[in-house]
Amino acid sequence: MDNRAGEMQVFVRVVEAGSFSEAARQLLMTPSTVSKLVGRMEDRLGVRLVERSTRRLSLTDEGRLFYERSLALLAELDDIEREVGQGAGGAEGTVRVNVSVAFGVLGIEPLLPEFWRTYPHVVIDLSLSDEIVDLYLDRTDIAFRVGPLTDSSLLARKIGEARRKIVAAPAYLQCHGTPLTVDDLDRHNCLGFNFRRAAPIWPLREGGRIVDRMVGGSLLANNGETVRRLVLAGEGLARLGDFHVREDLAQGRLVEVLADAGHGDAEDVHALYLGGQRMPQRIRLFLDFMVPRLQAFMRDGA
Repeated sequence: MDNRAGEMQVFVRVVEAGSFSEAARQLLMTPSTVSKLVGRMEDRLGVRLVERSTRRLSLTDEGRLFYERSLALLAELDDIEREVGQGAGGAEGTVRVNVSVAFGVLGIEPLLPEFWRTYPHVVIDLSLSDEIVDLYLDRTDIAFRVGPLTDSSLLARKIGEARRKIVAAPAYLQCHGTPLTVDDLDRHNCLGFNFRRAAPIWPLREGGRIVDRMVGGSLLANNGETVRRLVLAGEGLARLGDFHVREDLAQGRLVEVLADAGHGDAEDVHALYLGGQRMPQRIRLFLDFMVPRLQAFMRDGA
C-alpha cells in the first residue's frame, strides 16, 4: 500500500526535531525505523535528503525542497479532511468578485441562489463594472473579464468565447433602413462605450479582409447593459456580445445586421484570480462551482 503521506509526516518530524532519535521519541517509533523510512524515500527519489553526522542533521538542497513541498501537501490534506468533515456548509467568509455588467447579470447572478444553497455561509461581494480593475489594489479575489489577457501574474481559467454581433431593433431598421454594407454604417447611429480601453472602432470584414471602421453615434456608455437598453428602445445600432443579446435575438426584439462583416470577431472570457500555494477554501469553492456552469452558459449560445 502506498503510504507516501505517512513517510512525509515522518520526514517533516525529523527535520523539525533535528534528529532521528528525537523524532522517533515523538512518534513512538525506534530510531532505526525512522532512519530506514527516510532512507527508503531517498532510494525512491534517487537523491540524498539529509546529511547525517554524529553531531547534527542538515538538509541538502533537495531535502529542503522536499520538506517545503511536504509541508504544503500535508496542509492541503488537512484542509480536504476538514472540508469533508464539516460538509459544504462549513465553508465561510467573503469572496470579492468583479465582473462586467452584462456577464454578471446574465451569467453570475442566476447561479448565486444555487451556490448559497450549497455554501450558505459564504458572502459574495459582487461588483458589476465594465472597467478593468486591479485585483491587488481593489482587494478583488476573482475578476471575470472579456478580452485579451495582459497581466501574467494572475491565474486564469477560460470560460468561453464571446462573439460580437451588430444588432438593432426592428423599429429602428424600419425607420432608418437596414445597413447592407460596411459603408452604410456612416449613415447610422452607432452607440458605443466611454471607458478607457474602448475606441469608436469596429473591426469588420470588408473586401475579404478585416478593417478597423470608425463609427459614431449619440451615446457613449460605461457598460453594455445601458447600450443594449437604448438599442432595444430603437435609438441605434450597437456591437455587443452574443451572450448579451441571445434572448433578444431569439425573441425577435433585436435583429443582427451585417452578419458577414462581423464574422470571426470574438474575444475570450476568463476567470482571473491571484495565485499562491494556499488559496482560501471559499475562493476555490466559488471557482469550482461557477466555472463549469458558466462554460455551459457560454456554450448554449455557440
